Amino acid sequence: MKKHIDTIEEYTRRIANELKVTGVINIQYAICKDKVYVLEANPRASRTVPLVSKVCSIPMASLATRLMMGEKIKDLNLQKRLIPHVGVKEAVFPFNMFPEVDPVLGPEMKSTGEVLGIAKSFGLAYWKAQEAVTALPTKGTVLITVAERDRSSLIEVARQFVKAGFKIRATEGTQAFLASYGVVSELILKEHEGRPNITDAIKNKEIQLVINTPSGKLSKYDDSYIRKAAIKYKVPCITSLTAAMAAARGIAAYCAGKSSVKSIQQYHAARAPV
Repeated sequence: MKKHIDTIEEYTRRIANELKVTGVINIQYAICKDKVYVLEANPRASRTVPLVSKVCSIPMASLATRLMMGEKIKDLNLQKRLIPHVGVKEAVFPFNMFPEVDPVLGPEMKSTGEVLGIAKSFGLAYWKAQEAVTALPTKGTVLITVAERDRSSLIEVARQFVKAGFKIRATEGTQAFLASYGVVSELILKEHEGRPNITDAIKNKEIQLVINTPSGKLSKYDDSYIRKAAIKYKVPCITSLTAAMAAARGIAAYCAGKSSVKSIQQYHAARAPV
């Protein structure tokens, strides 16, 4: 929303001025319940800088160096322009190198690289970014097993996958929740409930995508085996419903047949001044 962009621009100027930064400052924001939050501000470059530079066609490292050498912003001939495309940055994780490590994410940095997807829409840009990491399926079966605390956003995600033509298999609690909202799914057993179970289905390539939000350390049963099995047998694994919705949008955009390959110059030629 424009009001959020205006707020972010204002906060960025104020923070940079107060910290007296000359060069690059990396500020991370989050928007929650219509409110903008500042997560952190680092007076340095980051791996994100070259990616944002490509999306916006602004050589940020070069311009920052010129400022550090004494030039002024007014001398750089910068113009504010609308960006008619979307860029999605995706982190690359080396989980396939450590098959016994639970691939759930936490506050510590585990990524070893980043990739960029650019397209006219968010969904297609997300799809392109995932292609460089772990390609999303376009058909098949989605395994859904989420913690009870995460179910508030589950119905829309499940409906999106059903609309895209996917079958859904779900564990007992998740299946009952989906059924209460009219979403049909097939029951699948957890490891401690017998066989054939989740691990068997993943191993036998009956599952093309795993959506699993961790139950947490206080849970009676450890569900990390689900995520480990997905990594071991090279099945895409999503551990948050936000990412699951993004994946659903990406798959829908790709299946709509709007994917195309364009040079970065072609994308930037479409930019318009504000």
